Amino acid sequence: MQAFVSRHRAFFVLLAVMVAQLLLLSVQITRNQNVRLIQVWAVEAFEPFERSIHWTVSKTTGSWRTFWGLWGAQKQNQDLRAELAAAHANALELSEKAGEADRLRTLLDFKDHLSFKTIAAEVIASSPGERSNAIYIGKGADSGLSTDLAVITPMGIVGKIIAVFPHSAQVLLVTDPSSGVGCELEKSRVQGVLKGTGQNLTHLHYVMNDRDVSVGELVLTSGLDQIYPKGLPVGTVTRTAAGNIYKDIDVTPAAQLDRLESVLVMAKAEPSDSPPVR
Repeated sequence: MQAFVSRHRAFFVLLAVMVAQLLLLSVQITRNQNVRLIQVWAVEAFEPFERSIHWTVSKTTGSWRTFWGLWGAQKQNQDLRAELAAAHANALELSEKAGEADRLRTLLDFKDHLSFKTIAAEVIASSPGERSNAIYIGKGADSGLSTDLAVITPMGIVGKIIAVFPHSAQVLLVTDPSSGVGCELEKSRVQGVLKGTGQNLTHLHYVMNDRDVSVGELVLTSGLDQIYPKGLPVGTVTRTAAGNIYKDIDVTPAAQLDRLESVLVMAKAEPSDSPPVR
């Protein structure tokens, strides 16, 4: 490369002189509005680069603004979704509280109309298994509870207490096969014994075939079992058929035993409250 430059030095010198003269002429020559020729050449030479740079900068700025706007919209959308979820949860909580208040109001109204003393209790657990026939309530020996106390709701009877702990108690539901409730039919006043089937149904035993029993008839407590007071709702007859000696009668419990939340426990009558024995 150095040999080539040395060999053609005169050419390069001449070329440099011509370029210098051309630049001097372009500086001296002016065009319209006193614009020098060298400025025109410079503008023509650098305008494509300037346009490219301007286009690149504008596109980059526009893309950044679009990205920033999309990011802001996404963040705002997430905030709105969070606020909507919070509002929905708040509405559900208020609805649950309103439902609980209604249930407690119904329970208190029912309690006020009873002629015997009761203790309100919350259902805290149920026995494990698909066919659970026992529940646990949040009152126990510290509240004066004992075994064989009736547990009821405004809808109907629930069961009786079979085990008492310091701060809780176990309740055997009327749907358990080992349970037994003295009952009578509302219309005919025919008496029988209600026992559970192990599912959410009960069966009324010891009703003779010649007795008139109709589907839809209300079954009440008779009070003969010395646990449940007389006249409380037990359930409704859903099927009746003649058997060998006794009728085959299915009864659906009046209380929703699979949705229990609050119950009333019958308190033992004080000796002063008991009527005198004649």
